[in-house]
This record gives sequence, C-alpha cells and structure tokens, in this order.
Amino acid sequence: MPRFYPRLILILLIAFSAMQAHAEGFISRLLNKPVPGGVAVIDLGNGEQAPSATYQGNPVLIIKEDGQRWIAIVGVPLTVKAGTQQLQVNAGSGQQTVSFAVGSKKYAEQRITIKNKQQVNPNASNLKRINRELAEQNAAYAQFSARQPSNLLFDRPVNGPLSSPFGLRRFFNGEERNPHSGLDFAASSGTPIKAPAAGKVILTGNLFFNGNTVFVDHGQGLISMFCHMSKIDVKVGDEVPRGGVLGKVGATGRATGPHLHWNVSLNAVRVDPAIFIGAFKP
Repeated sequence: MPRFYPRLILILLIAFSAMQAHAEGFISRLLNKPVPGGVAVIDLGNGEQAPSATYQGNPVLIIKEDGQRWIAIVGVPLTVKAGTQQLQVNAGSGQQTVSFAVGSKKYAEQRITIKNKQQVNPNASNLKRINRELAEQNAAYAQFSARQPSNLLFDRPVNGPLSSPFGLRRFFNGEERNPHSGLDFAASSGTPIKAPAAGKVILTGNLFFNGNTVFVDHGQGLISMFCHMSKIDVKVGDEVPRGGVLGKVGATGRATGPHLHWNVSLNAVRVDPAIFIGAFKP
C-alpha cells in the first residue's frame, strides 16, 4: 500500500466526523433525550417547504435547524415504554410514517407529608373544582399556535438551586399519586419568576393544587406552566419577552414551603424541563 494511503484515510475519517457533527446541530444535541418523559428530535430532511407532523394525534413542533434541515421536536409521555414509536409526517411527497427509538429511564421516589388532608383525599366539592381546573389546564396545554419559539435553550426562570426533579414517583401521606410533572427550584418567597423564552400568557388563576398559576405559550405547542406563586404580575393575553417578570415565588396550593414548580409541555405532553436548560441527567 502506498505510504500516503493511511494519511488519506485519516483525513477522510476526520472529514466524515466533521460532517456528522455538522449534521447534528446545537438544538438536536441539546434536546434529543428520547426517553419516557423526554424529547425526541427527528430529522425530516431539507425540503424547501416546512413539513407538518403529528404524534399520538397531536401536532408537534417543527423548526429548521441551522438553516439546513427540518427537525421535529417531540415530547415523549412518561407512560411510553422503551421501544419504537411512530411520527406521522406530511411533506411535499405526501404522508409517511417515521419511526424513532425510545430508550429507558428509571425515576426515583419522593415521599411528602401534607398537613391539609383535603389536598390528598379531597371531598366531593373540591373534586368538582379540581376536575374543572384540570380541564382548563389540559385545554391550555393542547393549544398550538403558529409562532416560532424565540429560543429553545431556555433561561432558568428563577435564580436558585434545582430541588425536586421531574418524573419522581410521588407519595403523599403514604399514598401514591401522579408522578412529578415538572422541575422545582428552591427559592425564597418573593423571588421574581422570569419567562425562560418569549410567549403569550394563555391562562392564569388560583388553582386547588397549583395555587397561583401562569401558563405561557412559547409557540407550536411549547408551553410553560409556573405555579405555587405568591403573586401573579401578568394577565391572559399579555405578550411577555424573554426575561419578563411573570410573578413571584410563593407556597400557594399544595406546597410544603416556598419554591417554584415549572412544567414544560410539548404536543400536550409534560416533559423534563431540565432538558431545556442543559441540566438533564440520564
């Protein structure tokens, strides 16, 4: 073999690695955590027109990454088992099914003692209120606006350490309830809560479990929810800039002390907010 062949092969390998790194852009590297409760980033090609796609019947967020290729950013439910999932894609060539793999992830447990027994086993009157508020929240999570998110590497909504992570199996007074659907920040009461990305306020209120709550639509089914607030400083319809103050940290609703609970939803699925701030732990 001529002496220059090994050098040529090395150059080709380096070039191929660079092409692969270039093909996977920053957003893909940040967000692609395809596990239950995570996010799957799926390459949809470089067609001239934006494709559309649905997952489990809900429209998904699609952006053009690095000005080159379209990617779908899909929220994966906590209830999904490891294996293959399907995305329904509509592009210029018609409808097609694109498969993607979901890995496994084990979540820890959290046991909490609540003094107010109604916040563990509510009576009929409170259940009626809870169900009404749940329907309002689900409707907010299901909204899908045409706007593009201003940023996908989110700012942290408060200055404070992370406390309870997403996905914890939760036991209140020894009784199992729904897994933890958001990410908690330890912060003192009155700490300003800032929008991690620009958006429109689509729901506010004082809710039975969540206390003072704000929903912000960042665009294309990407929704943030902030709760347990001591004060709300925005109203429905407000356009808030990235970093705009939404309210203040508190301990309203089912909370044992002041903190911020932050949900992130994609295609009406709650996903781990830590992914969007670069703090995801496999």
